[in-house]
Amino acid sequence: MRAETTNQIEAIRKSIALLKRRMDWETAGHRMEEFDAMTENPDLWNDPDRAQKLMRDRQALSDSISGVEGLEQDLSDSIELIELGEMEDDAEIVSEAEATIANLVDVSAAKELEALLNGEADGNDTFLEINSGAGGTESCDWASMLARMYVRWAEKKGYEVELQSMTQGEEAGIKSAAYKISGRNAYGWLKSESGVHRLVRISPYDSSARRHTSFCSVWVYPVVDDNIEIDVNPADIRIDTYRSSGAGGQHVNTTDSAVRITHHPTGIVVTSSEKSQHQNRDIAMKALKSRLYQMELDRRNASINEAHAAKGDAGWGNQIRSYVLQPYQMVKDLRTGFETSDTGGVLDGDLDGLMAATLAMDVSGKTRAEAQAE
Repeated sequence: MRAETTNQIEAIRKSIALLKRRMDWETAGHRMEEFDAMTENPDLWNDPDRAQKLMRDRQALSDSISGVEGLEQDLSDSIELIELGEMEDDAEIVSEAEATIANLVDVSAAKELEALLNGEADGNDTFLEINSGAGGTESCDWASMLARMYVRWAEKKGYEVELQSMTQGEEAGIKSAAYKISGRNAYGWLKSESGVHRLVRISPYDSSARRHTSFCSVWVYPVVDDNIEIDVNPADIRIDTYRSSGAGGQHVNTTDSAVRITHHPTGIVVTSSEKSQHQNRDIAMKALKSRLYQMELDRRNASINEAHAAKGDAGWGNQIRSYVLQPYQMVKDLRTGFETSDTGGVLDGDLDGLMAATLAMDVSGKTRAEAQAE
């Protein structure tokens, strides 16, 4: 067996051992039996929210167990094939098995990374807000591009995306948009996207075809579930209803169904305008509780606190990531140093590489450049 293949096998085995430790492998089977027993309770769906969370937790554990077992089986099968191919002097069998092992290295590394999503709210659904910043019409168009990028990313993950509110730009694009994104680890993956995003391109709105720089801010916070108690004093909030703005014609709201909630102690303002007034009120209140919970998470975590403090206004000097389309093609995360020339792929939702680099940095406390220098 080649030395490179031997090293790859050892790396996969280390990943499997690490995954088992993180999920407490010795008790995983027993926890699965407990989940199965609870799902068979005929009263389970009397509380739909609790039932859905239980089913998500059960599926997460099931996926983790099957993922580890699948890695072990694929590795064992590949090693046996290599040994068989070497005994029979069949280079083709050996080559195919070595290719499988090389792929398992990437698979195990990805599972290791996902296992890092073990923060208090990482497994929760998430709210995502996008706001245009400096740059006028250009910024509004950039906000709509970011909205599409995140919706595409979520769809590729198999997540459910629900538009909460949207304000159209005066000439093009959007001034703001808010989404609820539901799925396993939605907040864990997206939390690193909070910050200012900078775009450099030749403006399609400039008759002189000059290069423009635009900014938008992205804000991500977890949807709080029944296990997280957030008390909101009614005296601390103001609830306003208003007529939401649409694109015109038959889509214009004729009733004051949109809801805005202002939390006076913190200055937080949340809105919802896509449903009935009763639904919008409920959605906005949940969003407010989630924002308050995010503030509590920030207080507990110094690194997150620093990241949000550095976010600042949507303008020069505060960006976490740059998307350059002219005079060259490059997306670069300024926190990790991760960069790619596949700007089209990124804007079409291929964000996992950027997110993974930030997640790894959050865990290690080191930038990618610092880790490589060691």
